[in-house]
Amino acid sequence: MLLLVGLGNPGKAYAGNRHNIGFMALDAIARAANAAPFRKKFQGETSEARVGPDRAILLKPETYMNESGRSVAEAARFHKIALGDIVVLHDELDLAPGKLRVKLGGGHAGHNGLRSIAAHLGADFKRVRLGIGHPGDKKLVHAYVLSDFAKAERPWVETLCDCVAQNIDLLASGDDSLFQTRAHLAMAAAGFAT
Repeated sequence: MLLLVGLGNPGKAYAGNRHNIGFMALDAIARAANAAPFRKKFQGETSEARVGPDRAILLKPETYMNESGRSVAEAARFHKIALGDIVVLHDELDLAPGKLRVKLGGGHAGHNGLRSIAAHLGADFKRVRLGIGHPGDKKLVHAYVLSDFAKAERPWVETLCDCVAQNIDLLASGDDSLFQTRAHLAMAAAGFAT
């Protein structure tokens, strides 16, 4: 069983924020997999779906970004999911908008959601890093990640989330490289250079 976690902040005020692209990607996965409706559990919203041959728990923590680890740890312990079977989808400042990279383990690079999960469970979980770009100055980062995607950005955001959803079975089967390649090819085919 997999635990697919989308990171973001709960509530309508944050729904369109760059920081919430993890929620957006998880919603796209849920739609593509015809997942059960989300319900409140594990200090978040959860659903279940088939991802390839595997059963997957979909989780959107509602603890706010900085405390995401509480929700993820609760769900992982309840379902006895190993750290290596946890996939976290999150915003990545260090990747250009529309880029995607998969990484196993590592540091948190200042991302409070990743920091919280690592503090509760350890760092050796898989990350799907969804590029949102950098505002250019470290002082601007906080306001940038908590601002909404511009209307002109929404097409690439939706396409990237759909690419993740359409290829998530490859990630579930451990073919991270092909997952990345297919997502990049689909983005390029849609007219978004990656």
